[in-house]
Amino acid sequence: MNPETTNLTTIESQPKRNPKNLIIGLLIAALLITGGFFIFDHGNSGKTIQADQTEIAKVISEKSDIQTSFDASLARLDSMKSVNAELDSKLTASTSEIANMKKEIRSILHKKNATASELAKARNLIAVLNGKITDFETQVAQLTEENANLKQNVAVLTADKVALTRNLDSTNVIKQTLEKKVDVASTLNATNISITPVKVRNNGKIKVSTVAKRVDKLLVSFDVNNRIIQPGMFDVYVVVIGPDGKPVTTSPNTDIFTTRNDGDKTFTAKLPVDLENSKTKNVEFAFVPGSHFQKGTYKIQIYQNGFLIGEKIRELKKGGLFS
Repeated sequence: MNPETTNLTTIESQPKRNPKNLIIGLLIAALLITGGFFIFDHGNSGKTIQADQTEIAKVISEKSDIQTSFDASLARLDSMKSVNAELDSKLTASTSEIANMKKEIRSILHKKNATASELAKARNLIAVLNGKITDFETQVAQLTEENANLKQNVAVLTADKVALTRNLDSTNVIKQTLEKKVDVASTLNATNISITPVKVRNNGKIKVSTVAKRVDKLLVSFDVNNRIIQPGMFDVYVVVIGPDGKPVTTSPNTDIFTTRNDGDKTFTAKLPVDLENSKTKNVEFAFVPGSHFQKGTYKIQIYQNGFLIGEKIRELKKGGLFS
């Protein structure tokens, strides 16, 4: 057999390939490759999203921590206001610096996409702010202790003042009591009181008379003294009471003085007396009424320092037909 015939027969005997099957195979392979790529890409995207979500959660958590720390700092700062006037002045002096720090911290915290460096800066600013607040708190503690000591000192001083006031009140009571005793004890004593009714003759000579219509005046004499009184001028009041029981005055105006026991009284004469310590002084007083003397009893009362220190009476008669 011819070899060429044999090869041709072999070739013709092999089955012919279908182009359609080839295309379908290629499409299936492409789909498999594409599906694998999508599966791989989806896996990588999932990992990226998960990483982003983790980073966002971390940033949110960090901002939340910073906000909490900032709020705590502000609370500490507010708690120190109005604690003490001196501290308030120091706080006022630092207000501008603290306000700028607070403003910058808030600006960072309000950013939605704050960077790590910005958050770190916020943390540093809060640390500085807390340092200032700690200094203020130290001063507050010191001032509080000083105030407590001052309050304790004030309490002690107040107690001392109460005790001193009580003692002073007692001393004043004793002093006033002694002053009253001295005042009463320094009142003059009137002794040797005499009342002499006289008639004045034309030649100036006087004659004692007990007949009312013949009496021109009453001569009053008495001695005053006091052993403890200080030397000086003292007023002695003389009250002449007529037979009708009323004070007799020689002045058109009513002259009043105050007594310790009987209130205000009308006096007939006010006599200044110059006294020396432990010496007796004689006082004389001539009483001439505005009209004639009436028959009856005339009473002479002597007052000094508001007290009645002596009195005496004198009877004037009506007299007979030829008296």
